Amino acid sequence: QVQLVESGGGLVQAGDSLRLSCVVSGRTIRIDPLAWFRQAPGKVREFVAGIKWSGDSTAYADSVKGRFTISRDNAKNTVFLQMNSLKPEDTAVYYCGIRLGGARVYLQEYEYTYWGQGTQVTVSS
Repeated sequence: QVQLVESGGGLVQAGDSLRLSCVVSGRTIRIDPLAWFRQAPGKVREFVAGIKWSGDSTAYADSVKGRFTISRDNAKNTVFLQMNSLKPEDTAVYYCGIRLGGARVYLQEYEYTYWGQGTQVTVSS
């Protein structure tokens, strides 16, 4: 069974940085696209960043471009999200998702097969 476990969230001040990690078990991720989504209270889950299986192509939501970086370490079965210059509007539960195979970066929630339980990120002003 495929399981994803996120970590690295917390309470920070505006302008601070955080690095989220997501470890995948039950499957080798080397051919799988991965992504980070987030959900703020009262809002729908939204795409944040995605990465191709090979790591050589990424995509970002406009709201995080230039501040967030997604990366992956296939040897460690892990995907990361480096978040810099955090803003209060980044406050949300952050989820990582895995799609079982695929040749590009995927942007839609329904395109991912398994999800982690989420990690809370709270940014105070």
